[in-house]
Amino acid sequence: MVNVIGLGYIGLPTALMLASHGVEVVGTDYNAQLVETLQAGKTTFEEKGLDELFQQALSAGIRFTTEYQTTDTYIVSVPTPYDKFSKKVDPGYVVAAVKQVIQVCPDSATVVIESTVSPGTIEKYVRPEVKAACAETGKEIRLVHAPERIIPGNMLFELIHNNRTIGADDRETGEAIKQMYASFCEGEIVVTDIQTAEMTKVVENTFRAVNIAFANELAKICRYDNMDVYEIIRICNMHPRVNILNPGPGVGGHCISVDPWFLVGDYPGLARVIDESMKTNDGMPDFVLNRIYEIMQEKGMTDLTRVGLYGLTYKENVDDCRESPTLQLLESQKRHLAPGLKVYDPFVRSDIAENQVHDLDEFLDSVDFVVLMVKHDEIKENMNKLAGKIVLDCHNICPLPGVYHI
Repeated sequence: MVNVIGLGYIGLPTALMLASHGVEVVGTDYNAQLVETLQAGKTTFEEKGLDELFQQALSAGIRFTTEYQTTDTYIVSVPTPYDKFSKKVDPGYVVAAVKQVIQVCPDSATVVIESTVSPGTIEKYVRPEVKAACAETGKEIRLVHAPERIIPGNMLFELIHNNRTIGADDRETGEAIKQMYASFCEGEIVVTDIQTAEMTKVVENTFRAVNIAFANELAKICRYDNMDVYEIIRICNMHPRVNILNPGPGVGGHCISVDPWFLVGDYPGLARVIDESMKTNDGMPDFVLNRIYEIMQEKGMTDLTRVGLYGLTYKENVDDCRESPTLQLLESQKRHLAPGLKVYDPFVRSDIAENQVHDLDEFLDSVDFVVLMVKHDEIKENMNKLAGKIVLDCHNICPLPGVYHI
């Protein structure tokens, strides 16, 4: 049996995938309300195909509880935030989960850390807890790091098809965990050591963050001299060895906006390009806010409440608002002591921001100036409704004439 600890955006899909492919699974989370929802046969967030997979897992016998189980294999998938001052990873949730596992696990159990951590975190924070427990109880506990590689909006496909990395102290343990993931993963699964696995996951997200920062910096340079950044990128990408991304209003989620800071925090004198790239990305919501003010001044607008932000999530067609650029922009706007912007997102049904509207037509009727912060399919299919509005398009998706860009 596998006990999956943490049933959030990563833990729940992993638990369901294992269960639906013949592995006995119990999912554990400290959040009693979340567990009750799952026990009632309902999922806790929206994701393509998740409800169908959930039903398959229920039919296969998956169970949910707040209690840690006694078994031979654990997957720990709990949050790993970072300290915004030091930029270092906060391993507290991981360490707490491992401590709970140690209390109930048998001898020779394997603990798989799926949570993304900075290189050396398991050695520095997790292994001492395990060593102390082993010395006290005589148990042997094996540690493994198997970082996830999936993105909201396409999680289930990527769980099956993406390659994976397994970091273990010894080949035998690594191969055993590889076989567990191979129950559903059709990608290549590489077995290596733990610190290499930690580093590869952080580096993957850092690579993407640096590339996004380059595109965002290009947008700022082109804005300064009134050049079309999208046309420049289009032409440059015709070169066979150039693939520049498009700029955007910022980065969000719990990967690209967080993981690279782990390297900055651990290697402050070395990770200089990464540090500057993250500052560039983090500055984009403010850059968009300044563009809003510039366009308002150009158009003679004075009422900020007639400006609407389309999109609250950090990416298109998901309900995940973690580290959302829109929420960052709203925080910046509050610091300016200005009246509130209108906001709307078809995937965010509860009120998480001031002046939030829950209907597209009502939202558009209440504003004269629309800022496209997220490229949901909904707005792509309703571009005609933006006719006659002032539009700041942060993703170059609006075909209407006279549209402003970042």
